[in-house]
Amino acid sequence: MTKSEFGRIDGTPVYEVAIGSEAGASAKILTWGAVLRDLVVPVAGASQRVTLGLDTIEDYVAHSPSFGAVPGRYANRIANGRFALDGVDYALERKPGDKHTLHGGPHGFGKRVWTLVDADAASVTLSLDSPDGDAGFPGALRAICVYRMLEPATLRVELTATADRPTVVNLTQHGYFNLDGSPDILDHEVTLFADFYTPSDAELIPTGEIRSVAGGAYDFRTPRTVRNPDGTTYDTNFVAVRPLGPDGLAPIARVRSPRNGLTLSLHSNQPGVQFYDAAKLDVPVPGLGGARYGAHAGLCLEPQAFPDSPNRRHFTDTVLRPGADYRHVSEFRFA
Repeated sequence: MTKSEFGRIDGTPVYEVAIGSEAGASAKILTWGAVLRDLVVPVAGASQRVTLGLDTIEDYVAHSPSFGAVPGRYANRIANGRFALDGVDYALERKPGDKHTLHGGPHGFGKRVWTLVDADAASVTLSLDSPDGDAGFPGALRAICVYRMLEPATLRVELTATADRPTVVNLTQHGYFNLDGSPDILDHEVTLFADFYTPSDAELIPTGEIRSVAGGAYDFRTPRTVRNPDGTTYDTNFVAVRPLGPDGLAPIARVRSPRNGLTLSLHSNQPGVQFYDAAKLDVPVPGLGGARYGAHAGLCLEPQAFPDSPNRRHFTDTVLRPGADYRHVSEFRFA
């Protein structure tokens, strides 16, 4: 494990912690946003960078579309920036000009400096305290993020939270993956272990329907390339197949690069996964290794509760009450 100062925000240091496995996998984690800045895994006797990232804290603050971050208090969208809980209406912060709240608002967890609690050669633990009324959410909440590098090349993410009042919480890992360094991921082969998805409107708010994927552009039950003949792009929540296995996780997705044979398998205890193909990505500054990140430069697999669940009673239950624990565990396994 190594720790170094990555930069400062308003005088507060942002640290980068590097962890790794004996097999040669390595990850770099920032205390800003609990960001996974870099991830390298062994492949065919060499190594392959598999995530998108930036080189300076200034670039992250100005240009990052949640690269590798842990968004919160509620990842994804809440319609009209409002929800009701126990008979009380809450209005949330929204980005100026936006109708809906995304990723906890403009000052969400993915845009804050977390506290470095502990680190060793293969793990790092971060914490964040969110006060009552923060961004409009009720209750004081403490979030913990643990990254663990498991042998030979698995990144395990553990997200937990507790609150002193009833609130809603939905955390995720928002990494952008590219398994072979190609300019885009359109030829990556994707499998989603999902029989259903939640359609959304033009503003990416769920309609409330839970629809079968069978036979259409959203059917990834057998491996398909991201490239779609009818031009469909994806920023969509899929309903994860259950039950959980003996390890408390279920297979959620698999991605394979036909170029180098590298495979990413996602296992999680979360009920859904947001598949985003980054069709609108356009980062004006160079990324890691000088890479340019344009449309489809990476793809996201965000294990989480369903978007807008606080306003959809038949969706997932995202209410966290005092005395209970929120627990999200996901493993990104490379082979």
